[in-house]
Amino acid sequence: MEETDVVFLWGSNARAAHPIWFHHLLKGIHRGTRLYVMDPRRTESAQWADVWLGLDVGSDIALANTMAREIIHAGLTHADFIANGTSGFEAFAAAVEPFTPERGEKLTGVPADVIREAAHAFAKADSAMICWTLGITEHHNAVDNVISLINLCLLTGHIGKWGSGCNPLRGQNNVQGGGDMGAIPNRMPGFQDILDPAVRGAFEKHWNVKIQPRCGWNLTEMLHAMDRGELTSMFIIGENPVQSDADAHHVEKVLRGLDHLVVQEIFLTKTAELAHVVLPASASWCEGEGTVTNSERRVQRVRKAVEPPAGAKDELWIIAEIAKRMGENLGPADAESIWNEFRAVAPDFAGGMSYARLQELGGIQWPCPDETHPGTPFLHARLWEKPCGGRPAPFIFAQHEGPVEVLDDEYPLLLTTGRRLESYNTGVQSGGYASPLHFGETLDLSPEDAARMDIAEGDPVRVISRRGQVTAPARIDPALRAGLVFMTLHFPDEVATNVLTIDVADPKSGTAEFKACAVRVERALALVP
Repeated sequence: MEETDVVFLWGSNARAAHPIWFHHLLKGIHRGTRLYVMDPRRTESAQWADVWLGLDVGSDIALANTMAREIIHAGLTHADFIANGTSGFEAFAAAVEPFTPERGEKLTGVPADVIREAAHAFAKADSAMICWTLGITEHHNAVDNVISLINLCLLTGHIGKWGSGCNPLRGQNNVQGGGDMGAIPNRMPGFQDILDPAVRGAFEKHWNVKIQPRCGWNLTEMLHAMDRGELTSMFIIGENPVQSDADAHHVEKVLRGLDHLVVQEIFLTKTAELAHVVLPASASWCEGEGTVTNSERRVQRVRKAVEPPAGAKDELWIIAEIAKRMGENLGPADAESIWNEFRAVAPDFAGGMSYARLQELGGIQWPCPDETHPGTPFLHARLWEKPCGGRPAPFIFAQHEGPVEVLDDEYPLLLTTGRRLESYNTGVQSGGYASPLHFGETLDLSPEDAARMDIAEGDPVRVISRRGQVTAPARIDPALRAGLVFMTLHFPDEVATNVLTIDVADPKSGTAEFKACAVRVERALALVP
C-alpha cells in the first residue's frame, strides 16, 4: 500500500472505517501514490484523493465496464498476461463494447473524461490495486460488483505481483479468519469446496461423520427458512441480527417465532434479550487464546491478557461442553489443539503455521504449507508462470443493474448507510463509552435538499421507507449531493435505521442491499424514540 503507484478506493470510506489501514495509504500518497476514490459521497477519504468519482449509488458495474472498454479501445491491456493467465477475454471484450464513455456518464453520473483519466492512470501504472468494502458488497448484486473490479485487474495485469491486486478490506478484526476456518456455507476449513467429493471424504474420515453433499444456508436464507417454518431453532454466536440486519421488524418477528433460540455473547444485546438461553462468553480478544487473520492474510496470535468476569466462559469451552452434553467428545478445547487440527485438515493452507513459528515470525501470511515456507506475501503469482500454473483466471462479464427500489414521487430520496470513525456496527461495543466524537444518529442530507425542504441543522425529521419510519435530528452535509441522504447503524436504541432498509439480498452471497433504499423525509414536531 505504501509503495504502489495507483490506488482505486472503491465503495470504501477507509479513513473512517479502516483508519489504521488508511495511515499506510497516506504514507503512499505522501510518497507519490495517486488515489482515485469511487463513492457517491465526498467522504473524508475522498478529500485525500487526486480524483473523486462521485458515481450514482448502484452504478459500480457500469463504471467498471466503461473503464474496461476504454482500456481495451486505448490499447492499454496487458496482452501477454491476458494470453498467458486468463480465459474468456474475447467474449468479455464484446460484452463491454456498448459501455462507451458517453453511455457510462449517463449510467453513473461521472463525466466521461474523468472515467477515461482514471482508466488510463490505472492501466499505465507499473503497480496498481483496487480496494473495496461494503459500498461494493452491500448490494443485491454484490458478487457481480466484485467480479467487475476483478476484470479491471485482469485486463491490466495488476494481480499476482507486489503492490498490485484486488483487496477487500475486512470490516472486523477476524472476518478473514472466520472464512479461513470454514464459517461460510459453501466451504470447509481452508476454503476447500464442500461440493467436492474428495474434500468431503477427507473430512468425513478425519471427523468420523457424514457431511452433507450440499451448501448450507447463509444468514439471509436462514431468515427466509424461519419464515417458511423450515428452520425452528438457532444458535447465534457474537452476532446481533435484530439490530444489524435489514428490515429489522421482520428479523425480530422471525426470531421471536423460533422454538428455541440460544445466544452466546459478551453483552446482553437486543438479540440476546429474545433468547430462550443466553450463554455468557469471554471476550476472545483479551480474555482468551487463539489466532486472527487480517486483511493481508497474516495469521497472528492472540494471547489471554486478563481473566473474564465471573460466570463468563471461554467460547471454545462452551462449544465443547454443549457437544459433550449431546453425547460427542470433540477432544481438547484449548486453542492450540484446535489450531493444530485445522493445520491437519488444511495442510496446503496452514501446515507450516505452528504456534512456535507464528510467535517467532510475528505472524505468517497464508498459504504456508510447511515449516520451511516463509508464507505468501501476495497471491496469484502463478498466473505469470509460463505455462500458467493451474487454471487461468476467467473474465466474467457482469451486467449493470441499478438499485432494486426505484425512486418515485412518494419516495424521492435515496438512503445509503455507512460508518463513522468513532463508532462500530450496532454500537454494542462502542456505544457504552463517552467520546467527544459521538453525536448520536442523524439524518445527513445535502444543503440543496435541506434548503428545498426548509430544514435547518438539528431540526427533527421523520425518515419514511416502504417498511417503516424513524425520527432523527437533521445534519447538513456538503459531502452529499441532492437526492442522496445518509445514516449509520451505530445508535439503534435511539434510531433504528434498519427499520428502513430493504430485505433484498444478493442470491450468490446473501448480502442485503444496505446501500440503497427509497425514502422520503418530512419535518417532525419532535424526536420520537
